[in-house]
Order: sequence, then structure tokens, then C-alpha cells
Amino acid sequence: MRTAEEGGLVYLKDIARIEIGEESYKATSRYNGVPNVAIAIQQLTGANALDAMKNLKAELQRMKANFPEGVDYLIGYDSTEYISASIEEVILTLVLTFALVVLVCYIFLQDWRSTLVPSLTIPVSLLATFAVMLALGYSLNMLTLFGLVLAIGLVVDDAIVVVERVLALMEQEGLSPKAATIKAMEEVSGAIVATTLVLLAIFVPVGFMGGITGKIYQQFAVSISLAVLFSSINALTLSPALCATILKPFKLKEN
Repeated sequence: MRTAEEGGLVYLKDIARIEIGEESYKATSRYNGVPNVAIAIQQLTGANALDAMKNLKAELQRMKANFPEGVDYLIGYDSTEYISASIEEVILTLVLTFALVVLVCYIFLQDWRSTLVPSLTIPVSLLATFAVMLALGYSLNMLTLFGLVLAIGLVVDDAIVVVERVLALMEQEGLSPKAATIKAMEEVSGAIVATTLVLLAIFVPVGFMGGITGKIYQQFAVSISLAVLFSSINALTLSPALCATILKPFKLKEN
């Protein structure tokens, strides 16, 4: 506001109260026909909407104890209810997909030991994906959860290939689980790596799309690409170890 010859400064904050106000205060608010004071809460960029609403409700409940008699509060519109409902539906879909994958594996493999190998691949791949997403600063949202739903059907494919080949060698050549696993990995390792690279070639470019669309689908691409990558690592390491450990050799029937 003013600069003195000696270098002193008079700031606007020294003589006035500064605040971000409304452009116009000529407005009235009613809720169910009753006059009220409406307060709009805006989410900051990068803030977690669910955490913000949870903390807001807790703060309002704390402040309610100091309200004058006859004064109360209510939340007329909560946009996070849609987010919560959507996430619950996606998580339910995630659980149902997991159950269906395990059921289908058991129906076709007809052995709980064989079903256990690809079934363990799902939580291992998803937990590893969660760990990397946490390190990258990503959060669970509609797109990342949707990517993980699609990934559940993909992460078991490589493990199923390994199990089926091991079972085939054990049945056809009478090999022990360990010997059948070693031979099976010599035959299918290249195919597992090739199919993984093909899938990554589909999903990875999505993460590099430009503009708003690319930004929206970036986390989706990262989540599903990580899940596919970890599934291939499991198929080359965990699945063979499980096959050699928990599978039982076939008993050949005498004619």
C-alpha cells in the first residue's frame, strides 16, 4: 500500500482482512422449504475424496456440541456416496471373478492340488501389483480396480499352462512331479515370455497416451501391465516350485 523513504513497507494485510469471497452475496438457500446457511466443500487437487468426507463428518460432529440451541447441520448432497457404492461393486466383482476362476480351474483340472497352483497366482500377483502401485503413489480407484478385475482372468493363464503341461508329462511319460516340472519348463518357458510380451505390447502403450484421456487411463494401464508381468514371473518361478512340491505322481493302471 505504501513505501516509506527509509524502506518501510505497509502491506494490505496490515490494514485490512483479506479473504477469498463470493462474487455476489445476493443469494438465498432453502432446504425442504426451510431457510438455512449452505456451505459448499470443495476437494483440493490430489486429495482423497473419501478421507476428506470422513474427516469432515467427524469435524462437524465435534463442532455440533458447541452449536447454539436449535441449530443443527445436515449434509444435503454427498458426492462420495456414488464413489463408495461404485468401489463396493467393483470389489464384489473382484471377489466373484476370483471365485469363478478357481471354480473353472477345478472343473477342468479335476484335482484340488492342481487347482491350488493357479489359484495362488492370483493373490500373489495382485499383492505385488498393489505394492508397486503404492510405491508409485497410485491409489485404488475405479480405473485401477477395473484393471485388476480384468487382470484376474489373465494372471492365471500362464500358471494353468505350466500345470497342464506338468500333468500331461506325468500321465503320458510316467515322470515324477519334479522331473515333469523341469521338462515342462524347458518346453513352455519361451511361450510364457512371448505371450507376456504380446500382452504388454497391448496395455503399455495405453499409459503413454497424451491429453486428458491418456492421464485417465494411465493408472489402468499400469495396474493391468504390472499384474500381467508378475503373473509371468510367478509362472516361471512360483508355479514350477509348487508343481514339483505339491503334485502327486499318477498311478498307472495295470491292464
